[in-house]
Amino acid sequence: MRAADVLEAIGNTPLVGLPRMSPRPGVRLWAKLEGQNPTGSVKDRIARSMIEEAERTGELRPDRIILEPTSGNTGIALALVARRKGYRLTVVMPDNASDERIQLLELFGAEIVFSPADRGTNGSIEVARAMSQDDRYYMPFQYGNPANPMAHYEGTGEEIVRDLPEVTHFVAGLGTGGTLMGAGRRLREHNPDVKVIAAEPQLGELVYGLRSMEEGFIPPIFDEAVLDRKFLVDARDALRATRALTEMEGVFAGVSSGAVVHVARRIAEELEEGDIVCLLADGGWKYLSLGAWSPELDRAEKGVEEALWW
Repeated sequence: MRAADVLEAIGNTPLVGLPRMSPRPGVRLWAKLEGQNPTGSVKDRIARSMIEEAERTGELRPDRIILEPTSGNTGIALALVARRKGYRLTVVMPDNASDERIQLLELFGAEIVFSPADRGTNGSIEVARAMSQDDRYYMPFQYGNPANPMAHYEGTGEEIVRDLPEVTHFVAGLGTGGTLMGAGRRLREHNPDVKVIAAEPQLGELVYGLRSMEEGFIPPIFDEAVLDRKFLVDARDALRATRALTEMEGVFAGVSSGAVVHVARRIAEELEEGDIVCLLADGGWKYLSLGAWSPELDRAEKGVEEALWW
């Protein structure tokens, strides 16, 4: 692939098989590797989409500061777009963000405002909304911006249809809902029988990049009618599947990707045949400081993994 600049390199990510992860010989699992985007996550798609739409409408002017609440990946993606286009950026994020995310934001020149970790992304949203009353700021607000699902309708979903027209199921993590809404609608246009399934963290469980709708904030772009099913996932299951992805398939993905694969395997167990696409939102590089792949954890978890995973 050839791109005129780094922003043009966003999207067209690989779709690769996960043959060792499927519990049924007739069911094929496929991973959409969004970690191959320039900043290493699916959020590059919506960052470019939201900023370019704001430029088109005139909401974003050179003298305004982009402001966004984020758990990390959207902020990093916006930081790349802002740096490339010459805008200033302020992000609001929980103060338990991984060191890698903080360092990447600083590298791209973003200003970081921390919100209390115990309030999660809801706390970041509250702080950012209060700050946005100052007209110096322009807040794309990924949770309510139609350019978010549109990026997945025109990009992610279209790519899956192109690369795997026989797709039967689509599984993605529940965060803003943009990926599920946009890609889900495009896949349903292609085949009304495609099932759209969300991996949602259990209330109180920390699965980086995902959020529970039971926390009290429903993103305006989210429409539950698009979903066929939702599966609740705890942090332990997400971590176990993340580690299995690396060990069995050589795919180094983030923790939310483990939640998605865990759900995809549960779906596969119900089927005789099918093609399930798993949206792996980012790579594992931003989570190394969490110790998720450490030998100590490996020894402690090995017996439990063998008993529960298989």
